[in-house]
Amino acid sequence: MKLVLTCEHAFNSIPQEYKNLFINAEEVLESHRGYDPGALNLFRKLEALASFTKLQEASRLLIEVNRSKAHPYLFSEFTRKLSLHQKSKIFDQFYLPYRRAVEKKVLEYTRTGEKVLHLSVHTFTPELNGNIRNTDIGILYNPKRQKEKAFSRSFKGNLQYQKPDLKVRFNYPYLGKADGFTTYLRKKFPENYLGIELEVNQKFVSKNQMDHQINNAVFWALKGLLK
Repeated sequence: MKLVLTCEHAFNSIPQEYKNLFINAEEVLESHRGYDPGALNLFRKLEALASFTKLQEASRLLIEVNRSKAHPYLFSEFTRKLSLHQKSKIFDQFYLPYRRAVEKKVLEYTRTGEKVLHLSVHTFTPELNGNIRNTDIGILYNPKRQKEKAFSRSFKGNLQYQKPDLKVRFNYPYLGKADGFTTYLRKKFPENYLGIELEVNQKFVSKNQMDHQINNAVFWALKGLLK
């Protein structure tokens, strides 16, 4: 099985030519809205297991590469009011190259009969709109896809074997079948593609570094399933 490892929200960077759109936006860029704290560190831990890796280097507030192109929040409040021409330029510069690179690699593997596990690494804020997110790790998948369901159950079991006190839930704090990059790729590759989103609670993150016990638990839990 080929592991395709991605991280859509690794950075909160804004390219120089668009910085004027984000004047006085430092606070929101540093928040969970600007990026996924700790996700890059976990991604780096898992890189050694992957056959292909891809990071998005611009903030999701410029353009959200984990949403379909028709999604109402593809552009944030900072970029939503730009002209169609300006939006198209951002789309062509940052959205298309990222998505096409991953899709091309999945196609390359699956057309030769290889099975692909696409693991998209994310973290989530412990509290949102006053609601406490009651889990440590979420595994997001499409319940109608039996291979994704089987993988997710095994992954959960391995995680809890590595760290028995972990609270792991399926399709929480988001639904695996919701609009996202894995959802798009499932439609493009109905066979030999498993799209899994990993969501880790940011309570384990300090100064953008994931707790080493979490890093190790995820690494060894995943390694045991890549056969």
